[in-house]
Amino acid sequence: MHKITRKEQLNPEICLVEFKAPDLAKAAEAGQFVILRIDETGERFPLTLYDWDSEKGTVTVVCQAVGVSTKKLCALEVGDSILDAVGPLGHATETRDIGKVICIGGGVGTAEAYPIARAMKESGNDVTVIIGARTKDLVICEDDIRQFCDDVYITTDDGSYGEKGFVTDVLKRLLEKEEHDLVFAIGPVIMMKAVSDLTRESEVRTLVSLNSIMIDGTGMCGGCRLLFDGKPKFACVDGPEFDAHLVDFADLMKRGDRYKDKETEAASHYEEQCKIGLKKNNK
Repeated sequence: MHKITRKEQLNPEICLVEFKAPDLAKAAEAGQFVILRIDETGERFPLTLYDWDSEKGTVTVVCQAVGVSTKKLCALEVGDSILDAVGPLGHATETRDIGKVICIGGGVGTAEAYPIARAMKESGNDVTVIIGARTKDLVICEDDIRQFCDDVYITTDDGSYGEKGFVTDVLKRLLEKEEHDLVFAIGPVIMMKAVSDLTRESEVRTLVSLNSIMIDGTGMCGGCRLLFDGKPKFACVDGPEFDAHLVDFADLMKRGDRYKDKETEAASHYEEQCKIGLKKNNK
């Protein structure tokens, strides 16, 4: 059991949760993730590590409440506990001797870009961050990111904050202005595909972090399978970072849509249980 020590509601959809996990906190590195199970009836789901403190023995994740398990996590409060936390999993991000780096976070992916951008800066790189969101209320982690980045750009789909448009609008302008050594993108698959298409034209090395459906985190269940350079890979053990120009995004999107109907049905059933007062029984 992992007791929750801090919780913040970052916006109506996204919450930050800090919980006790001393062994995990000692070993964590930027780019890695943890697989959580909220209760004995819950599914296992991955979240990228947002922060960690080896002295306090805590790790922090940022979660968007879209399915049953993420809704359960965001419903917990300080003092409640998470049943299982397995990790850190996945390969850590390589950050040394890169040069000029652009990190892009789309939606809740901004929280996943944060520790990577921070590690890039701590390793001596020049780091620019582009944050993308649908609207002003959904922009997250801006203050934390501004503490260490050289430049921060914000785009919103509706123009309610920052520049109206998409992260690729800013990215295209930056790449035309000067040479960069690496672009790192984390967010919706369609956004990562758009970034990859743009940087392929500019021949800029590009990495994406794939947070696919996972069950065991060992490569045995096959849930996070993807096609990379025409060959099968598994995001949990081979990633989560991959060369964006070799990822088959069409196949990735098709696999991601496979369980959407079931997820929507389960989330609707969970909401109905909450309305009739069964929420506490599901914790």
